[in-house]
Amino acid sequence: MGISRRALLAGAVALSALAAPAAAQKGEVVIATTGGLMEKSLQEHFYKRFEAETGIRVRSVPIELPDQWARAVAGARSGNVPFDIVTATPPDLVQRKDILATLDCTKIEANALPNSCFPNGLMRTAGGMTLVWSSKAFPGDKAPKSWADFFDVRNFPGPRALPDTGDREWWVPTMALIADGVPVDKLFPLDVDRAYRKLDTIKPHVAAWWKSGDNIMQIMRGGDAVMTMAYSSRSVPLAKSGEFDFTWNGAIRDVGNWAVLKNGPNTQNAMAFLEFFVKGAAEHVPFSAKVSFDSNNREAAGMIPEAERKFRPSWPENWSKLVIADYEWIAANRDRLRERWTTWVTK
Repeated sequence: MGISRRALLAGAVALSALAAPAAAQKGEVVIATTGGLMEKSLQEHFYKRFEAETGIRVRSVPIELPDQWARAVAGARSGNVPFDIVTATPPDLVQRKDILATLDCTKIEANALPNSCFPNGLMRTAGGMTLVWSSKAFPGDKAPKSWADFFDVRNFPGPRALPDTGDREWWVPTMALIADGVPVDKLFPLDVDRAYRKLDTIKPHVAAWWKSGDNIMQIMRGGDAVMTMAYSSRSVPLAKSGEFDFTWNGAIRDVGNWAVLKNGPNTQNAMAFLEFFVKGAAEHVPFSAKVSFDSNNREAAGMIPEAERKFRPSWPENWSKLVIADYEWIAANRDRLRERWTTWVTK
């Protein structure tokens, strides 16, 4: 009996579908995170392994936090949600809770750090916003010791750098109030007017406004600034180079969380990724070393040598120096803080 051309084509299509890779059958997950070292390290230690083990393709979107949230909020309104997983700071989890999906922490907690899974977020990494300086400009005993020294251009001369990304609208005013003598336990609610009066005194000396962790490295190594506020993930490699140093004194705790957007294109795959992420201590150890952040796995910290752990915020001596913000207050006042920052930085 002859076989028609149509039957042959149908058979070929069926065979092609059977031969297609698992990723094509199981779809994808779209993850937004800051670019540079963080994205590269996530790709190497988690995204590729997740794809291999589950057949779900990871589509990574490098984007700075303000732009990420602008797109996420617009997508929630239009019904065209652009990402499945986003990066969220603690105030984001409060302020954006209406567009965030609820997590099932019972599926995550067995492998995660204690108390690191929340109704709408999962801790990814933890660090601090630290004071970093050039050891050439300020060697030995001449090194700065606090945020007050950041503002002291007479005893610590040279150009400064500050962030204009992330949570800069409360990081920087908080730092300014500490420098102005406000006790850490009296920082919140922030005295915004006092903070900006203090910031006015340093603004003429700010030579660079950094936009990313890689940008920090370029500015400091290029000599564009002798002192900056920086992610501890950049402070550590700078300090290890021997050309720079930093202090945990007054560092503002900086926690990066994963969160899942409601009504995203691949919500089930997003939840599967979060469960996957907290597993595999053997991958968290090198990942944590590369990004110089604490990472969210229950066993990983115990596998890191003591000499290296001393660079992490969770080291007891460092943890005691961290400033922990009032995230509820920040979330309630976020728009006002951001408007004040934008007006100040652009005038």
